[in-house]
Amino acid sequence: MNVQNPPAKPNVGMLPTERIDYSAIAQRKPLKLPDGARMVVWVIVNVEEWDPLQPMPRTILTPPAGGSPSPDVPNWAWHEYGNRVGFWRMLDVFDEFKLPGVLAINGSAIDAYPPIVEAALERKWEFMGHGFTQRNMQKVADEREDIRKTTEAIQRAAGKRPRGWLGPGLTETWETPEALVENGYEYVCDWVLDDQPVWLKTRTKPIVNVPYTQECNDVAMMLIQHHKASEYYDRAIDQFDEIYGDAKNSARVMALVVHPYIMGAPHRLKYFRNIFAKIRKKRGVLFWTGEQILDWYLKAGPKAR
Repeated sequence: MNVQNPPAKPNVGMLPTERIDYSAIAQRKPLKLPDGARMVVWVIVNVEEWDPLQPMPRTILTPPAGGSPSPDVPNWAWHEYGNRVGFWRMLDVFDEFKLPGVLAINGSAIDAYPPIVEAALERKWEFMGHGFTQRNMQKVADEREDIRKTTEAIQRAAGKRPRGWLGPGLTETWETPEALVENGYEYVCDWVLDDQPVWLKTRTKPIVNVPYTQECNDVAMMLIQHHKASEYYDRAIDQFDEIYGDAKNSARVMALVVHPYIMGAPHRLKYFRNIFAKIRKKRGVLFWTGEQILDWYLKAGPKAR
């Protein structure tokens, strides 16, 4: 009988199934938050700089004859509105409800938008790496250099190195976790696969993945699924209610993701505000940054294997 050898593994880095062990949430040791809290909500604001010399990362208007024109004024200006106007609308919501913010920011955006950086620093927001420009990490010429430049730009602005990373569009190469660990990162958000933090293996030391979201993310909802503005509120509340129930015996983490050019638009902002008007009243809910989630998990969660 012919026994065929299994196919050889492609010449790539660690596969996802090699980086993370399968784990059923119902079979884990319960995670406990301080003071009997049930769940954590963290809010991530993505601030990006779109290079006008490159194809736009996203488009709301396609040109009459198709293609990728340069300059793409309408789509570049659409994004720029968020940093000129939309961010400041959203900032009022953070101030009104005393929410700690996490700024996922391109390294190049540090110098491009100083008032945004200053506003985040004044409020002691966390800065999270988000690529040097808003570009697929698989298309970056030198990923390690891109991560290094982003890290240094944030360190210059914030006075300390970022601990967390979010890939532009959640993109990674086969080497991203290794490159992040080499640059001192302690957590990443690209692996949207759990309601609790989890450990990811690298070829050196492990890194924590903090729960992020594709469901309560304004890019997915408004630009890809083309929902009405009110969908953001409806889905956030439905998600919150279910996770709050799930967290009865073991803590959960819920993320809310927004972009100034999307959720900061005039017709959408009130739905963002109304989320916190409701869930701020719920007992047993902590509003934390990614750093706070990481530090809690390092103490309360399982040790890396």
